[in-house]
Amino acid sequence: MTKVGEGQEAEQVAPPVVTFGAPTVGEILADRYELAEHINDDSAGRQVWRGVDVVLRRPVAVVLRYPGGDSAMEMLTAAVAASRVIHPNLVGVYDAIDEGERAYVVREWVDGEALREVVAEGGPLDPGRATSVAHAVAGAVAAVHATGMVHGNIHPGTVMIGHDARVVLADARADGGETHATDVRAIGGVLYFALTGHWPHAEAGASTLPDAVRDASGTIAAPRQVRAGIPAYLDDLTMDLLDPRVEAPSSDVLAAELARLDAAAEEHYLEDPGPLRFASTDEPADPPRATNRKLLAGVAALVVIAIAGLFFGINALGNGSGDNTADPTNPPNASAGAGEGTNAPVQKPQKIALGPDQVRVVDPDGQRDELDGVEAAVDGNIDTGWKTDAYVTSPKFGNIKQGMGILIDLKQERSVTSVQVVLSAPGASAQLLSGASDPGSSKSGDEQLLKAFKNGRIGEPLENHRGTTMAFSGFSPDLSYRYLLVWITELPPASEAGKFQIGVQEITVEGR
Repeated sequence: MTKVGEGQEAEQVAPPVVTFGAPTVGEILADRYELAEHINDDSAGRQVWRGVDVVLRRPVAVVLRYPGGDSAMEMLTAAVAASRVIHPNLVGVYDAIDEGERAYVVREWVDGEALREVVAEGGPLDPGRATSVAHAVAGAVAAVHATGMVHGNIHPGTVMIGHDARVVLADARADGGETHATDVRAIGGVLYFALTGHWPHAEAGASTLPDAVRDASGTIAAPRQVRAGIPAYLDDLTMDLLDPRVEAPSSDVLAAELARLDAAAEEHYLEDPGPLRFASTDEPADPPRATNRKLLAGVAALVVIAIAGLFFGINALGNGSGDNTADPTNPPNASAGAGEGTNAPVQKPQKIALGPDQVRVVDPDGQRDELDGVEAAVDGNIDTGWKTDAYVTSPKFGNIKQGMGILIDLKQERSVTSVQVVLSAPGASAQLLSGASDPGSSKSGDEQLLKAFKNGRIGEPLENHRGTTMAFSGFSPDLSYRYLLVWITELPPASEAGKFQIGVQEITVEGR
């Protein structure tokens, strides 16, 4: 990833030249920014250069997209918006220019490395340093959110750590696909990565980084289960930020909490720095939530043990909270938390098995020649899957249909917590819908189904999704679901130029 910073001396280069099109070493952009060295190409396909502002004689980073025009509009829009936010933990944006043939953003050069490289080279950070990094990122995000904007690009590649120990967040995006809440979840992902060296794909966004450690059901392992020496309160905070069942705090509340824990870390990790303060002080006190999971799980376990011992005998006790209740570092359902107003821990989500007869293709507008092979999307093998035809002219199925999808029949009403869809390529748009019945696999049946299901959307649509894994988790805990529809509305470019196509490699449903 980009290594950008300030305070470096400009290198002597050959006399500047002015060219058009592909950038070259020594070229001066906008009569001011001299390109000194091509650093790399980032994950979005943009060239990153080290340059020199020849007017102010200071080093700069130049993020360049070639060609420019419409393809660079998102980058330029995000840069203009980011330039309005000044914060010590945000990379400064100096200029944003579209020349048609190419577009570029000029920003501060930070002399250091991305968190991704720091962890790859030196291993996970110690808890105190990880807390400080997350604190800095949360402060930067809070400043962005205070303006009403969303950063939308928080991951270990955009968190920069300077050689002077300064932590800054770079490269905001403005594609409209993220929210304040997803930014906060991503801060949890940064904290998890800093502590473990793994990135939680399903919870914080797909990445080429190693996924989080998971059990057979796909449940994420807590940092303390991956690595010894992590304070319990930091473990709790990280897991709560990644848990879709725990309401994400606002970024300013999270920044304040991390500031408090950052101070506690300086006191050699106080074993109990107090409850995590996700509620603002002007709100009434709520019953203990999942942030106090250890206390609630322990009390609930004692109640279960007492009742089981009195009424069901020692064998029933084995079916209660289990041996893990004796270990305060590994309570039962640690990632699930405890339900408010009850004495029993919430059941941990489990993967719901799907057979080939439980999925079918929904295609109300097509020739119905793309219906075969869908069972490969639930065969447990990510290397096999169902795919659409290759469409031309437009990513919206060539403008000849409103979309296509895969209907999932759970065979009975179920409590569902999440649906994860692994795709063959990034850049697709999709949403998750639910309904009460399946009219049958026919053109008219699919038309009826889509019309009815559009009133049962789960969570928010994912537009031009940057990753290959889509995670939907906006399910109501008070409702049951039988039919779910993964509805794809836009395709990414196919390998063949001018065509658009997507494959659905695997669908995973979890519930209780």
